[in-house]
Amino acid sequence: MAKFTLSGFADEIDPALDVQIEGLSRLGIGHLEIRVADGRNIADYNPAQARVLARRLGDAGIAVSAIGSPIGKIGIEEPFEPHLGLFKNVLELARILNAPYIRLFSFFMPDGGDPEAHTGEVLRRMGAFVGAARGSGITLLHENEKAIYGDVPSRCLALLKAFPGEIFATYDPSNFVQCGVNNLLAFEALLPYLRYVHIKDSLVEDKLPRRDRGAEGISDAHRPAGLGDGELEYILRRLDDEDYEGFLSIEPHLSATTLFGETGFERFATATKALRSLLAGLG
Repeated sequence: MAKFTLSGFADEIDPALDVQIEGLSRLGIGHLEIRVADGRNIADYNPAQARVLARRLGDAGIAVSAIGSPIGKIGIEEPFEPHLGLFKNVLELARILNAPYIRLFSFFMPDGGDPEAHTGEVLRRMGAFVGAARGSGITLLHENEKAIYGDVPSRCLALLKAFPGEIFATYDPSNFVQCGVNNLLAFEALLPYLRYVHIKDSLVEDKLPRRDRGAEGISDAHRPAGLGDGELEYILRRLDDEDYEGFLSIEPHLSATTLFGETGFERFATATKALRSLLAGLG
């Protein structure tokens, strides 16, 4: 039987960390995937400021499940060295916040181009992240974000197989839906590399999948877990079959519609309730 631990992107409750903490506490969630705190992206904090965040979270009894970093969320043709410097800062922040994981991406591809043409440069850059993190005790997790190199299972696998035991997968079913990927097949392909799961769902749209690139221009196709086409019930059942022990990180992305609540907390609570309902169905 699986041992699921709930976490979430509580900046979707509110940009203010104190409000995030209050919301998580009200919902009985003891972990945070930290992305934005007090209106600033976590990557923009320095170590001294991160120590203050760590004290605030510790006093509230909230642990950090992962750094929800923006690392790798730049164009593949943009300069890399400044971004590597940013990654090294995030690595230090992860140590301070006692985060076991850093979420990262494999770079946005040029519109209309062939991602395979950039495989060598993607692997070079990811290798630099791996080298910087080696020996830190912090695990790197690649997320299948839309419009990046690894937005389909085959290229996710190319990356993961290139760095065995050094990069693992954060699985995001909603992103695969919006890339036109079958989650039943994708999940089975990536299961051996999976260490973390984002819980958000979305509907297949009649038009081309919207590549909203995360929180920018969120699509109204997003739905609470189990109400979209992301096969969340199947995924959770398979994780249970595999005795998964790890985080389910709630990332609702429901702000484009008022169907699921008027406020950030209401929408996050709706998403949490939907996930817990699916988990209850597993017994």
